[in-house]
Amino acid sequence: MIDFHCHIDLFPDPVSLISELDSLGIYVLAVTTTPKSWNHLQTLLAGRRRIKGAIGLHPELVAERFHEVDEVCSILSDTPYVGEIGLDGSPHFRSSFKLQQQVFERILKRCTEVGGRIMSIHSRAATSAVLNLLQIYAGAGTPVLHWFSGTEQELERAIKIGCWFSVGPTMLETTKGRRLVAAMPKSRVLTESDGPFAQMSGVSVTPTQMILAEELLGEIWDMSSDEIKTTLHKNLKILVQSAKAR
Repeated sequence: MIDFHCHIDLFPDPVSLISELDSLGIYVLAVTTTPKSWNHLQTLLAGRRRIKGAIGLHPELVAERFHEVDEVCSILSDTPYVGEIGLDGSPHFRSSFKLQQQVFERILKRCTEVGGRIMSIHSRAATSAVLNLLQIYAGAGTPVLHWFSGTEQELERAIKIGCWFSVGPTMLETTKGRRLVAAMPKSRVLTESDGPFAQMSGVSVTPTQMILAEELLGEIWDMSSDEIKTTLHKNLKILVQSAKAR
């Protein structure tokens, strides 16, 4: 199984969770919300071959922690993965939107300078603005839009500029989510939990529940369980190899 967007360090007992995931052989991209958690995450993931860490600065936190973008940029050369980064245009965070744009642009520029990175990107209520900056910084690497919630027209645009997508069971159980995923290129989709933030029946989704995401994808794409697993693992291999080729 694959979980390409999980906040492992924010679970109540990340050490036990990491041990469980490692024993199950689940591939996980552990994203961070601030660079301050990076060193701790690296300690947690020491020796875990299939669990990778990403350096990030969540747009919801930019208003208070925008100055930490310098630290993000200094760490970028040490990891091929960046996340969670991006923009949030929802009402609660609209007041910091210009500052978010400055921070996101700074990170994209740095990604370009170091040869490109795999980026797990937040775009809630800000898809067009995110895509605008991704087009300006086309050399920033491979954008993976996590929990995409834009319009069908924005999805078409995202596909045209080379975006990938990570989707989870919470998204796949909604009518809009299923419609969007049905239109995504199967060769550019990976599964995600977005745990512990994403919840089902009031309980945080964990990487071990990616089997549910696979089952829902199978329904949407009319593919067997084996076909879904093969497709997702092929996608992951292609994405990871693209990072190694840079």
